[in-house]
Parts: sequence; C-alpha cells; structure tokens
Amino acid sequence: MNTSNSKKKLFVNIGIVVLIIAIIAAAIGYVTLRPKANKTDGWYKIDQAKKITIGLDDTFIPMGFRNKQGKLVGFDVDLADKTFKKLGIKVKWEPINWATKEQLLNNGQIDAIWNGYTVSAARKKKVAFSVPYKKGTQVLVTLSKYKMRSFADMQGKTLGVQNASTADTQFSQYKNLLKKYVKSPVEKYDTFDKAFMDLKAGRIQGILVDSMYAGYYIQHLSDSKDYQIITGAYPTDNTAVGFRKSDKLLRQKVNAVLEKFQKNGQMKSLQQKWFGKADSNLK
Repeated sequence: MNTSNSKKKLFVNIGIVVLIIAIIAAAIGYVTLRPKANKTDGWYKIDQAKKITIGLDDTFIPMGFRNKQGKLVGFDVDLADKTFKKLGIKVKWEPINWATKEQLLNNGQIDAIWNGYTVSAARKKKVAFSVPYKKGTQVLVTLSKYKMRSFADMQGKTLGVQNASTADTQFSQYKNLLKKYVKSPVEKYDTFDKAFMDLKAGRIQGILVDSMYAGYYIQHLSDSKDYQIITGAYPTDNTAVGFRKSDKLLRQKVNAVLEKFQKNGQMKSLQQKWFGKADSNLK
C-alpha cells in the first residue's frame, strides 16, 4: 500500500469535511445574526405579497365612488394608488360596511381605512392614524325650497346621517348645534346617496354630511340649484389613513410618501382635480 497516497487522501477528506463544516457554520451564523422581521407589523406580509387591501365606502363622493362605467375613482383612490405605487405595492380596494370599518381592520380583513376617514379621539383608541392630508367640516344640506338660513330652521324637522360616520358622532357630541332643533330620532343610513334620495323625496328635510361630499355631490347634479348647503359651528377636522396600531413600519412608509407629495405639489394637483370649486359652495 502506498502510504503517501493514503495520507494525501486523508488530508483531502479532512479538508472537504472542514469546508462543509465552515459552510454550515456560516449559514447558521447568517440566520442567527440577520435582523428578524417583526411579525406583528403588516408591512412585511404586504411587501412580500406586493399587495395591500384597503377598505372604503364606495359611494363616498368624491373620495371613493363608482363612476358611470362602474369603475372605482376618487381623490382617495388616486392618492392611495399613487402612494403605494411609490412603494411597489398594488392596492386591492374592498367595499365595506362603514359601521364595521375598525373591526374589519383589526381582525385583518383589511389592511387600512382610506376613505375620507376623519381623525377623532374615539377613533385613536382603535386605530393609528397617518399624517393628515385634508381638512373638512360637517355641513347641513337641505332643499332650496325650504328657504333655510341656519340650523335653527331645522326646528322640528327630520335629519339624516350616515351610520357611524363623523356626522353621526358629532351630531351627538355637539348637542347645542343641530341636535337641539331636529326631531328625534334621526334617520340613519348605510350610505349617503340613500339619504339624498330621501331628502329629494321629502322623507327627511336635511342631511348632516362632510363638506367635501356635499360640495362635490351637489355640484355634479343636474338640479344642483335645488339644494342648499348651510355651515354651522362644527369643528374643522383632519382626514387621514387608519392603520392597525401594530403596523408601525407600514404607517411610517405611507407617511413618508404623503409628506413627499405635500412638498412636491402632487397633493395640491390631486386636490384641484377632485375638489375644484367644491369648497366655494359652502355658505
């Protein structure tokens, strides 16, 4: 037997074993030392799937609604699509029952609420908000034939609001503004378009609704002169995106894009596209 060849084979085998051990150790070290994903933050799942599900009321003009062709359009639709395009994510829009929005968010059926969503102390207990990107207030919509000039002219008349909306909350919260005049109970609707149908039919005499919705909706009606918008003393509200409180990284990434849009003029451009003269309709 050639002793020299045996030794060479032994050294080669030992070398191979050492190399294999080194490779395994390096792999274990990489797995151990690399940053661990925060599994409670939805961003990691969204980034992996390249898709996010956003809940909205698809009748809320002009934030998110169906056009005559049935396509989903609106200010918030444009803004969200542009925001997540920057992040390499595609938006899946999910029409929801607005009254259950926070429940759907927190049980994981949707990943965000982006639809004229007003910031409030009560909602902050349930969700984490993005930076605000729009302001608004609650206004009274009536028919011109009633010749109303103030909230007091709703004395003894029936009011309509969207269930679980900011109008619904603030109507109860600010009792000395409109609540003290109208007939109780108020009519509550799943969507505002149904309230407008009842207003036109005379089943209710007023609607408390967000100024953005009221201005745009009435401006685009063929009989817009038949409607009147009356402002009162409801506070100015901030509009923002709602996230789960655990989704901190997701919120940070959206905030960064929204702040960039504010600085580079894209936000202003979208506002001009969708609101135009709408705010000037307030009286």
